[in-house]
Amino acid sequence: MRKNARLLAVSIAALSLFAAACGGDDKGTTTEAPAGSNAPASGIIAGVAYDTGGRGDGTFNDSAAKGGEQAASELGVEIKELEANVDEDRKANLELLAGDGAQVIVGVGFMFTDPMTEVAAANPDIHFGIVDSVVDAPNVSSLLFAANQGSFLVGAAAALKSTTGHIGFIGGQEIDLIKEFEAGYTAGAKYVNPDIVVDVKYLGPAGDNSAWGNVAGAKEIAAGWYAAGADIIYTAAGGSGAGTIEAAEEAGKWAIGVDSDQYLTSGDPKAQAVILTSMVKRVDVAVFETIKASVNGDTTGGIKMFDLSNDGVGYATSGGYLDDVKDKLDAIKADIVAGKIEVPTKP
Repeated sequence: MRKNARLLAVSIAALSLFAAACGGDDKGTTTEAPAGSNAPASGIIAGVAYDTGGRGDGTFNDSAAKGGEQAASELGVEIKELEANVDEDRKANLELLAGDGAQVIVGVGFMFTDPMTEVAAANPDIHFGIVDSVVDAPNVSSLLFAANQGSFLVGAAAALKSTTGHIGFIGGQEIDLIKEFEAGYTAGAKYVNPDIVVDVKYLGPAGDNSAWGNVAGAKEIAAGWYAAGADIIYTAAGGSGAGTIEAAEEAGKWAIGVDSDQYLTSGDPKAQAVILTSMVKRVDVAVFETIKASVNGDTTGGIKMFDLSNDGVGYATSGGYLDDVKDKLDAIKADIVAGKIEVPTKP
């Protein structure tokens, strides 16, 4: 039986321990509001279709899962989840969720663009949401993030904290979406220090899905850069970022996380000792707000932008490593929001 077609009933309490309980097992799950909670009984079934990596990636998918859990807890929504293991699973999982009674379905990642275009057209009465892409359909909410703006802030942080004037950026697939991270990071670093050296490398070309889970590859690149004098490396490559953190631990240097606050999601004191900050991309907010809209009867599509102005992106302060530069970073954030600083979207 295909594991991504199985549905396992679990409680909110169990889901909060998913890292220990699941340990990478990517079964489908069903989440309901805990018994005795104050959540209203909405009667809504919401589907969350994760991309490869699924729960436990510590970044993108885990952030989406947090939004689903919030909807279950606060809105009384029943959450059904499926994970893609291969490309063909994306469309199949959307169809499975639609067939299983979901009234709102969120596809987590730009790779759902083509499958969702087809499935949304075939199911006009279902409200869909897609993260990091645009599907031009009346029943699809396109959930976009100004990752370049958040990356500008962590780039500025890197330049403020670097003692060598040498930092790095590791991307997953070499695609426009990830180049926005690179563009913002480099621009933010050079805004603070025009002479800073920023190494850049990608783990794979467009379409190479192994780029999101290439822990060894990221570690090899990061270790080489640390040995060559870089002291801070930002990785926007999904689960591959764990390799950069491992290299930082071994080298006694800094790593910057992405999407989620990886200081918190790691739960590992060794990792927490080297995670300077994370570029936080509030996928959880986007997922929750999309489900909430459906609960409230708003199933209209269109582009929903999450940026610095609405705290849709930002930077993490866990660990206190940026306490001495936080005022400077917040001033830069204010200038971006006010339009005084224009953040590029291309390197």
